[in-house]
Amino acid sequence: MLIFLRALFIVVIASMVAVTSWASLQCPLFGVPRAVATHPWFIATLFDAYWGFITFYVWVCYKQTSLLARLAWFVAIMLLGNIAMAAYCLAELFSISSRDALVGVLTTRREGPGQLGLVLAALGIVVIALA
Repeated sequence: MLIFLRALFIVVIASMVAVTSWASLQCPLFGVPRAVATHPWFIATLFDAYWGFITFYVWVCYKQTSLLARLAWFVAIMLLGNIAMAAYCLAELFSISSRDALVGVLTTRREGPGQLGLVLAALGIVVIALA
């Protein structure tokens, strides 16, 4: 199961980086036409995505004990979405060996500022600033 989950989140992060890079080359991030941005299904999809991000963040917030790490991961998840979420899952999945119980990924709490969260939060801010 561990190998499957690692592979799954590698595919998620790779495909999200690829599709967002491709989309960025097609048009600016905030260049969505008004007709699209105001479409009910576009709005519903955004709500669905961001409530999913919040749901995932609740788990991250439980696992990270540092306020700085919690804030950094909030910014990273809200700005980078599934890229940040897949990165978090991969970091957790690679923090254990194949002999460890998978339950540790779900329940082990992490102390400290969380360097990956800080880097991804900064990256998200840069991406938005450059858009």
